[in-house]
Amino acid sequence: MKRNVEVVPYDSNWPDLFTTEAVLIKQALGNNCIAIHHIGSTSIPGLSAKPIIDMLPVVRNILEVDQAIIAMENLGYESKGENGMAFRRFFQKGKDVRTHHVHVYEEGDTEIDRYLKFRDWMRSHNEDARSYAQLKLELAEKFPQDMLQYCFGKDDFVANIDAKDGFHGWRMVKALTDREWAAARALRKQYFFKLNADPYTWTFEHKDHIHFIFYKNAEIIGYAHIQLWLEGRAALRIIVIDERYRHAGFGSQFLKLCERWLGHQGFKKLLVQSSKEAYPFYCNQGYTEMPFNDPDGYETSPQDIEVGKDLAKGKVNGVVHG
Repeated sequence: MKRNVEVVPYDSNWPDLFTTEAVLIKQALGNNCIAIHHIGSTSIPGLSAKPIIDMLPVVRNILEVDQAIIAMENLGYESKGENGMAFRRFFQKGKDVRTHHVHVYEEGDTEIDRYLKFRDWMRSHNEDARSYAQLKLELAEKFPQDMLQYCFGKDDFVANIDAKDGFHGWRMVKALTDREWAAARALRKQYFFKLNADPYTWTFEHKDHIHFIFYKNAEIIGYAHIQLWLEGRAALRIIVIDERYRHAGFGSQFLKLCERWLGHQGFKKLLVQSSKEAYPFYCNQGYTEMPFNDPDGYETSPQDIEVGKDLAKGKVNGVVHG
């Protein structure tokens, strides 16, 4: 069922609603919780917003949040897992009338700084805040029953604020918005399917194929395609950094984030069919020659070198800082 998109004038009660709920959430998350921030439009005085309190708890260990699901459910929250955002735990309250969204991140995750930088910029730049309010009202009128399109419609505006509000750091997200999917297609075409049509766009909608976008600050500079197999194995089909940003360590950071995400999902091995040119890169990241054993039997270049990494032997829980 699609929810109605409602944007209402600023309510001076919103900060108090946040403070009251934050006490309860801190108790539910326990000692793992370090701080809780009020984010989103309801945290910006005077700004029109959907009447939903967005909250960002910071925790020491994101995996331990899964042990607090029952406590959160007792407060009326529904657990949605990552809900499309890597390394997040997302909870929502109110099935028919949504009242709170909780976005939990581990300390050091660059998403925390990004949310706070956006909030603080909007609090101190009235012209941008007015433009944002007007955009939201227009989107609510255009997509009155399509929350997804309403959210996508804000993407370019948010990216523009990210580019000027002082946010610096790399981040990895699952491709979601039109801009991110366009970047994925463009990077695939530029570096892998320059002369031919891309035969694997069907994977964009397949549950066992994960498509990650890599940001440097507010700019998309990389893309990865991972296929999930059975028995704790996964295949890195594509990983690429735009050539303007190569040889600066971004490729290794992107790969570490992919490995960390897979480790969080319980995967034990990441396999790659590496070109000869990329082979030294993978060796430097701890990969060794390992049978690929593609269950789908896709043909590949006989020049490729099959390598892999045992994720269980590496540290997959710590945050890779930007």
